[in-house]
Amino acid sequence: MSYDPYANLPSAASFSLTSSDLREGERLAMPQVSRIFGAGGEDVSPQLSWSGFPAETKSFVVTMCDPEAPTVTGFWHWAVLNIPANVTELPAGAGAESGSGLPPSAFQLPNDARLKGYVGAGPPEGTGRHRYIFAVLALAAEKIEIDREATPALLMFSLFSGTLGRAFLEGWYER
Repeated sequence: MSYDPYANLPSAASFSLTSSDLREGERLAMPQVSRIFGAGGEDVSPQLSWSGFPAETKSFVVTMCDPEAPTVTGFWHWAVLNIPANVTELPAGAGAESGSGLPPSAFQLPNDARLKGYVGAGPPEGTGRHRYIFAVLALAAEKIEIDREATPALLMFSLFSGTLGRAFLEGWYER
């Protein structure tokens, strides 16, 4: 069963999200696959670039989720917030737990594995093809005030009405 984790949100402008490490609709490469979940990868977040977002954007949030995870709500692999509006790219590996590849004001929330950083694709064997949705949200707020131990779900709840635009890039993985 699959679902769209963004389907019930208020409408927002769309803009462009690209990557030198991932193409829309393609299988994730091994660097973006999980080592932590035993899938043989490296847990390296892909390079991401975005453009065409609303002019009034004051900050960005970047997330990655697996809506096909065998849970009721999917699985959040990555959540970065408080990326300044003048930053339109994250380099490969920006999701390292150290956060050293992120702008100084940005930080990562614990993902659903409770790690502060990017955890790559690692669907349980036999569960079929899973989609991995990378999203960049353009926000009206310069800074999101949220506890640094909050969950990505709480972050998304807090952004319900403050999102100006969304950009998506989707890959898949299966084992």
